[in-house]
Amino acid sequence: MTIRIAMWSGPRNISTAMMRSFGARADCAVSDEPFYGAFLKDSGEPHPMAAETIADMDCYWHSVTATQSGEAPGGEPIWYQKHMPHHMVGPIDIRDFPDHRHAFLIRAPERVIASYRNKNELREPEMLGFAKLREYFELERERIGKAPPVVDSDDILADPAGVLERLCDALGIGWDTAMLSWEKGPHPEDGVWGAHWYDKVNASTVFGAPPGALPRLDGAYAEVADACRANYEALKAHAI
Repeated sequence: MTIRIAMWSGPRNISTAMMRSFGARADCAVSDEPFYGAFLKDSGEPHPMAAETIADMDCYWHSVTATQSGEAPGGEPIWYQKHMPHHMVGPIDIRDFPDHRHAFLIRAPERVIASYRNKNELREPEMLGFAKLREYFELERERIGKAPPVVDSDDILADPAGVLERLCDALGIGWDTAMLSWEKGPHPEDGVWGAHWYDKVNASTVFGAPPGALPRLDGAYAEVADACRANYEALKAHAI
């Protein structure tokens, strides 16, 4: 039986490093934002490399869902799927994945914004997905009768082995020290958009150093951070 893990995250949140970490396991296949093409096609968002992404991907909500609910690539026993709830603008949501084990990756909004604004125009808080992430967390908590696992990127960077071991335990899979390092450069599972977004993780082989103080934001960026704060704090209260 395939163990399908859906890790829900916002952008600029070490989500690709986490995909690298799980992909370093010998027993785990990984998928990179499988609904991104459908999101771009339906929303018309002018993301970098949008046309190339749409051309490269299955952009139909129900067929992507069927694929992600099937057998893992290569027949691996574990399938780690990197998902972003703000991509889910079509007829599919977290309730369409009852056979997945869901987890949530969060990061302080100030850190997200400081990174995101270097890669794409930031027009509104919804582009960072904090509200949708919290909504999905609440839906999953109601479904399973307890809080699903939440991990904060700062905690992972401060103690990769400890936090990842606790995450694996919460997901019902064995801890594997192979998750602490990976090969440098692009990986075959990366989406085509990695050429724009993944320069930092492609230069890495391990998780980065613990971050310092929160970045100082002003103007509209500070307002977006303030708008995301309550949803981040609500999820942070459940971090393992």
